[in-house]
Amino acid sequence: MEDIFLTEARLDAQACTEAVTTDASGGIVLFVGTVRNATKGKTVQYLDFEAYAPMAISEMRKIADQATKQWSLHHVVIHHRTGKVPIGEEAVVIACSSAHRKEAFAACQFAIDTLKETVPIWKKEVFEDGEVWVSAHP
Repeated sequence: MEDIFLTEARLDAQACTEAVTTDASGGIVLFVGTVRNATKGKTVQYLDFEAYAPMAISEMRKIADQATKQWSLHHVVIHHRTGKVPIGEEAVVIACSSAHRKEAFAACQFAIDTLKETVPIWKKEVFEDGEVWVSAHP
């Protein structure tokens, strides 16, 4: 089972954890990417995310499908914020559950790394003296 979405609303890491929890899950791994207050010595005021939603959802679903097959996951959740995200709030939450911890860790690592490489979501860092789009894709 998978739960994939983009939203401007605040993310709920606890709800994501609950969504992947089953009696058969011996390993549940949660990744929460939060907005930090500084980048390269500059104070960040907030982040602003934009996405090409139809393609982003499709790519996120591919990531979840591949992770589920490769690591025999029970459930995968991938939630990502769009719009203005304040310091300290979640920008992305990924949760994976499997029978064993090793698979859940590997799948969660794969999901966040692949999301940052392939999903059309762009991040703008906003500072007191300007802003910059950050390239998430190499």
